[in-house]
Amino acid sequence: MATARFDTSASFAAEMDARDPLARLREQFHIPPAPDGSPSVYLCGHSLGLQPRRVREYIEQELRDWEALAVEAHFRARHPWLPYHRLLTEKMAALVGALPTEVIAMNSLTVNLHLMMVSFYRPTPQRHKIVIEGGAFPSDQYAVKSQLRFHGLTPADSLIELKPRPSEATIRTEDIEALIAREGQSIALIMLGGVNYATGQAFDMEAITRAGHAQGCVVAFDLAHAAGNLPVKLHDWDVDFAVWCSYKYLNGGPGCVAGCFVHERHARDWELPRFAGWWGHDEQTRFRMQLSNPSIISMAPLRASLDVFAEAGIERLREKSISLTGYLEFLLDQQASDSFHILTPREPARRGAQLSIRIREGGRSVVDRLTAEGILCDWREPDILRVAPVPLYNTYSDVHRFVERFIAAVR
Repeated sequence: MATARFDTSASFAAEMDARDPLARLREQFHIPPAPDGSPSVYLCGHSLGLQPRRVREYIEQELRDWEALAVEAHFRARHPWLPYHRLLTEKMAALVGALPTEVIAMNSLTVNLHLMMVSFYRPTPQRHKIVIEGGAFPSDQYAVKSQLRFHGLTPADSLIELKPRPSEATIRTEDIEALIAREGQSIALIMLGGVNYATGQAFDMEAITRAGHAQGCVVAFDLAHAAGNLPVKLHDWDVDFAVWCSYKYLNGGPGCVAGCFVHERHARDWELPRFAGWWGHDEQTRFRMQLSNPSIISMAPLRASLDVFAEAGIERLREKSISLTGYLEFLLDQQASDSFHILTPREPARRGAQLSIRIREGGRSVVDRLTAEGILCDWREPDILRVAPVPLYNTYSDVHRFVERFIAAVR
C-alpha cells in the first residue's frame, strides 16, 4: 500500500480504509465500546491486544472436553492436550522467523528469560558483563541484575547500559556496534529488546547479532514488543535465544503463555546447563526448557490469534503498519507545535507500529480527556504518550480521529 501521498481530510482516511485489503481482519476482533456506545479508538495493542472473536469458541471447546473426558482429554479431546502446543508451533515459528523445532509456547516472559540465562549466561573472570538498554523494560532489568547477583557479581561492575547520545532519544546502531567492538572480550551476554517499549525504536537485530558473535558474545533479544509487530528472522540472523510475551501484538490475552526461541545450533549441546522438568525432559527430542505441562486454557486464545496471523501474513501486516504509522506521523507533523514532539525514529525500518509522543506539559490530563472520548492510548510517566495503530484491527479513520482529538486536547 502506497505511503507517499497522504492528506489531512477525513474523507481521505475513509478512502484508504475502503481500499485496504486487510480491512476485513478488524471484524475478527472485539472492539471495546466508547462511553457513548460507539466503537472506541483502541491504540493500546502494544500493551494488551484485543480479543479475537474465535477465543470464546476455542476455550469453550477445551472446557467441554474437560467436562466430558477429564484426564482422558489429554489423548481424546478434539484437540488432544498432550500435543496441544504443536497447534501453535508452526504459526509461532513463522512470526519470528524460526524453524518449528526452535520455538515453544511456555511459562511467562521473565521465567523464560531466567531459564535461558541459566543456560547461556556463563560468566568467567574475563567475560562476565551483560549489555542491556538503559531504558529497558523494568522486569528485564530486574531479571538481569538478579542473575548477576546470583553469580556473585554486581551491576556496578558487570552491567553495561546502552544510552542515547546527549539530546537524542534513541540509540544509534553504530554506537552499539562501537561499544561491542570496544568491550566485546569482557561481554558474556548482549540482551536487548527487539523494540524499546518506551521510545518504540526497533533495533537492528541482525547487525547487533553479527557484531556480538564477532566478539564471542551470546546475543539474545526480548521480543515482547516485536513479536507480531515486525517481521523477525531469528534463525537466519543466527540469534542465540529470544523470549517474548504473547498478550501484546499477539493478542493472547492477559497473562497468556509466553514464547521462547533457541537456535538449532544449541539443540544437541548437552554440555549446556539447564533446568529440566517432566514435560520437556526427553533427550531424543530438541532442546526444550519446558518445566511442566502448559496451560491449555492459556494456549487456546493464543491459537485463535495465531490463526488470524496465518491468514493475514506478517509481511502484509508490516506493509499496512508502515502505512498506518506513516499516516499518523504525517498528521502529527501537520500540527507541528512546541507542546509535543515524536520520539520514535522517523525511518520505518527503525520502528514498529508504535509512535511515542513526548508532551511538554499536562500530558496526564490529555490522556484522561482522550479516554473520556473513547480514545485509548497508553501513558508512561513522566511525559510519554504511546500510540500504536495495529494493522490487524486499526483503521486510517482511527488514526485520523485520534490526531483530531489529541490536538484539541493538547491545545
